[in-house]
Amino acid sequence: MLAEVLHVDEVAGDSNFFEELGADSLVMAHFCARVRKRGDLPQVSMRDVYKYPTVGALADALAAPAPAPAPAPTPQTTRSSATTELTEASGIAETTQTTATTATTQITEPTEPSRTTKPTKPTANNTPTAAPAKATTATTATAADTSAPPAKPDPPPRTPPTGTPHYLLCGALQLLAFLGYSCVVAVVAVQGYEWISAGAGAVEAYLRAVVVGTGAFLALCGLPIAVKWLLVGRWKPREIRVWSLDYVRFWTVKTLVRSNPLVLFVGSPLYVLYLRALGARVGKGVSVFTRNLPVCTDLLTVGAGTVIRKDSFLSCYRAQDGVIQTGAVVLGRDAVVSEATVLDIGTAMGDRAQLGHASSLHRGQAVPDGEHWHGSPAQRGETDFLPLGPAECGTRRRALHSLLQLLAALLVYVPLAVGGAGILLAQVPQLDAALEPGATALTGWVFYGEALAASLLLFFGTTLLGVLLVATLPRLLGRTVRPGRVYPLYGYHYAAHRLVMLATNRRFLTRLFGDSSGIVHYLRYLGYDLSRVQQTGSNFGTDVRHETPYLSTVGTGTMVADGLSIANADFSSSSFRVAPVAIGPRNFLGNRITYPTRGRTGENCLLATKVMVPVDGPVREGVGLLGSPAFEIPRSVQRDSSFDRLKSGEELDRLLPAKNRHNAATMALYLLVRWLHFFGITLLVSGAAELYTAFGALAIALGNVLVVLFTAVYYVLVERIVTARHALRPLFCSIYDIRFWRRERYWKVPSETYLRLFNGTPYKNLVWRMLGVRIGRRVFDDGCSLTERTMVGIGDGCTLNAGSVVQCHSQEDGTFKSDRVAIGSGCTLGVGAFAHYGIALGDGAELAPDSFLMKGESVPRHALWGGNPARPFPQDADGERRQQP
Repeated sequence: MLAEVLHVDEVAGDSNFFEELGADSLVMAHFCARVRKRGDLPQVSMRDVYKYPTVGALADALAAPAPAPAPAPTPQTTRSSATTELTEASGIAETTQTTATTATTQITEPTEPSRTTKPTKPTANNTPTAAPAKATTATTATAADTSAPPAKPDPPPRTPPTGTPHYLLCGALQLLAFLGYSCVVAVVAVQGYEWISAGAGAVEAYLRAVVVGTGAFLALCGLPIAVKWLLVGRWKPREIRVWSLDYVRFWTVKTLVRSNPLVLFVGSPLYVLYLRALGARVGKGVSVFTRNLPVCTDLLTVGAGTVIRKDSFLSCYRAQDGVIQTGAVVLGRDAVVSEATVLDIGTAMGDRAQLGHASSLHRGQAVPDGEHWHGSPAQRGETDFLPLGPAECGTRRRALHSLLQLLAALLVYVPLAVGGAGILLAQVPQLDAALEPGATALTGWVFYGEALAASLLLFFGTTLLGVLLVATLPRLLGRTVRPGRVYPLYGYHYAAHRLVMLATNRRFLTRLFGDSSGIVHYLRYLGYDLSRVQQTGSNFGTDVRHETPYLSTVGTGTMVADGLSIANADFSSSSFRVAPVAIGPRNFLGNRITYPTRGRTGENCLLATKVMVPVDGPVREGVGLLGSPAFEIPRSVQRDSSFDRLKSGEELDRLLPAKNRHNAATMALYLLVRWLHFFGITLLVSGAAELYTAFGALAIALGNVLVVLFTAVYYVLVERIVTARHALRPLFCSIYDIRFWRRERYWKVPSETYLRLFNGTPYKNLVWRMLGVRIGRRVFDDGCSLTERTMVGIGDGCTLNAGSVVQCHSQEDGTFKSDRVAIGSGCTLGVGAFAHYGIALGDGAELAPDSFLMKGESVPRHALWGGNPARPFPQDADGERRQQP
């Protein structure tokens, strides 16, 4: 069978798949798919292939009997506090007086609930936990996985599906809600502007702007809270069929609570106060740094002293097979939730429990008190993910910091945003006269000429000002925060660090310079130490983030695909510390990687997409790392070295300047497209102001709606124009091939940010179709990212969760590979799931939260796959998915 896949006559039993046979992960994925189609052969995953890289070793490993599960410990009379909270929050009746505080089942591959049944919530005496990893390093995958099937509850009736009438009605109600909100905002804005403009002098106008701004700020903060309690009351564990009337209420509350101005105060005690106002049970001294705001907040419990770091998902809901499922997430006292983690519904962490970065808890998993878990799905380890001690950070300090933040917002930022235009027009009569309505204002060339000049000045002026700002004030502030020193949160040093992070992470500029030779100069300008750069023209992608650029080092010859987050700051609930992060030379980093301060990788490493970078054990060199927890794979394969001749010498001297010229034209197009969009918005705003005298606040509301509509249509047209002459197709080429340069242009020039406005609505499907996605009927998209729209096919009734990604390409060491993706009808992509190029999901298949489905994998119909890398999850003897307890 392997010989057929490799197109050879025979394969020796001791030949290495990668080093001797020249196979790569795509070829071996096809081999695994063929094996799975044979009912007389055991299941094979890519993890097995990497662990046993010869036919003989793989056959011996799969033929060996599975180890017997460890016996369950004797139940104790005490229990984990987090498990208790989870049981109570889920509304589960107590069935026994004695429950265990440790695992009752040894399991490292927890499974997901059946698509056709409503799963029950975990109870204290059947929550699965992972056995300790018997390896020298805690963040390296264990040698074998064992699992024991839990009890299967009686399935309740399935929620009836909704049809096209509900789908259309839902879209209509969502549109009416948006129009109504726009009208209310317009009326308030007009009344406030007129009152500010009536002020006599700059001082009075400023004071009026403060009053109006404060009132508007309080109204925008209070409205989502009031609507949540009015429409929902307290969230409870339940199921909500998408597109139903109950879903409209869910969507309305979710949209409002996530658009609250208080979301901008992430990392502040004000953010925690907002969660409490929404019903979350949050203890004293909690610090939250993730921007992914929980929605079903009444189901969230966070114990005192817990820290939740950036890029974490704990929304207390998920979507599965067209149903919104809400459930509890419970964190005990002094718990640590690290960066880029996913906590599914029905999960818990005990007191002093820790979850490592790039890890996840699947439904039903609970981390016992004091244990440290990592991986996706998580398993027990020994690594400490809290490398710094606490600091004095009491209630008074937190209150003072919150007060100063509010004063800065209400006395500086809000008045400028709300009353800046009014103050300017009131104090400069010439501008006010120029905007006076006239009979030919909208038809005269003077109007458009002035709008053109104003948009040019504002757009390119602010761009230039931004370039100057990122390297001046942040550099001065960065000198006040010393590496290695532990500082208390919510003081001067914390404020300085946050300002440095916010000012130097400008996505507009990173996207402008990314995927070009200019990115290395821009990052050096920010403060990166890039050693002696070996220019490739694609050293970094368009998404590179950091905590501080002044402690970020990348070695010579290293290339980064996209989505790198350098986490060079450690946080506890009361303290923080910045520390250097050094990525070694001649590395290649895939997509969506969080690199922590204690990363243990050195020279010549391949860090695969979504890998959990190890933070303990020996420094890895000359190897590849894949998965969470990470395990070693070959550094490179024969296929990826096909274009090595172009990396140096005369070929590089000839091709790199040509690539630079093409990338420079792409950067110019990027700026032109953004400026034209800004010019269009300027015309719409000016037109609304012109019609204000005739139609009042209705003209302003109409202007707001037209801005959204114009933005969507404009960027759809831009993307269609970019791909008109050169449609996206499967590729295998060098980064010095013009076909790759055109793909870089496709990634940079269009925009995807506006798509977030349509998340969770039927209009997202309409926009996807306009962009060329082959998408079926009634697909529920809660925030999925499609990197190459025209290369994706999605069947009817699919469910795409927030943070999921479908990426139709990969780039490794200068070799670019791209292929189509096929997702069958009724499939589900879990929260944070990542599907690579060339994959196929059969009808009804499901990818569990935070999973990484590798390139070329084929998931059978109605199968459940999960993990990083993804593999089949267990099924019962009758072929049905095993129930999660």
